Amino acid sequence: MRADNGSRAPWVLMYHSVSDCAEDPYRITVAPARLERQLRWLRERGLRGVGVGRLLRERAAGRAAGLVGLTFDDGYADFLTGALPVLRRHGCTATVFVLPGRLGGVNAWDEEGPRKPLLDADGVRAVAAAGMEVGSHGLLHTDLTTADDAGLERETAHSRALLTELTGTAPEGFCYPYGTCDRRAVEAVRAAGYGYACAIDPGPLTGLHALPRVHIDARDTAVRLYAKKVLHPLRRRPLPAAAVPAAGAAAQSGPGGPGGVPR
Repeated sequence: MRADNGSRAPWVLMYHSVSDCAEDPYRITVAPARLERQLRWLRERGLRGVGVGRLLRERAAGRAAGLVGLTFDDGYADFLTGALPVLRRHGCTATVFVLPGRLGGVNAWDEEGPRKPLLDADGVRAVAAAGMEVGSHGLLHTDLTTADDAGLERETAHSRALLTELTGTAPEGFCYPYGTCDRRAVEAVRAAGYGYACAIDPGPLTGLHALPRVHIDARDTAVRLYAKKVLHPLRRRPLPAAAVPAAGAAAQSGPGGPGGVPR
């Protein structure tokens, strides 16, 4: 089968917290019932959510038709109680980007938002044991475009080393805090050994280490999801031809196979 070398960027959905939360100024929370409806919408259209690592592998092998990337940023503890049961009911997997420097802490970077607990070490291991891909969201949720050289190393290479020790598997994926990156940050992520990285709308930096994503929140009904799916290839730059990983080149795997709000 011919590998999918098309330039269209894969459709990757960006979630954060999954819980029933009335106060949410940053629009990072989706209620479990809303997530249920969103995943049902995907399934009814022959689409299924998987982690980004698997999506890229299947894309490289020409088997990505019908697959959508699912990511959950920040590593909120409610992933295990709010998101995981829903994902399982719909046969989906996802990539969970966690902060090894804030294990068991809270989202202190969200000054105006409600405090939400983050996964602790046992929680991260439970996510991996459930068949989800664990990736790094940096060490402390620092904007890499403002970090000095030492900070870049801590957020990229050191966070990767900590997660390797924690889960026993080196994370393949990285996610830029706030979705922002520049060429220096992209190079630091690549040098740290990550196979891919997720941003939001990286513009001319779009590539395997700066994948665009679309923000999903509680307002996204069937109509809005349809619009986001249609507009995604129109709003995002195509991937360069070199941004196609070799088949089997990602790390963790799930069952069955090896313009948003920046948080």
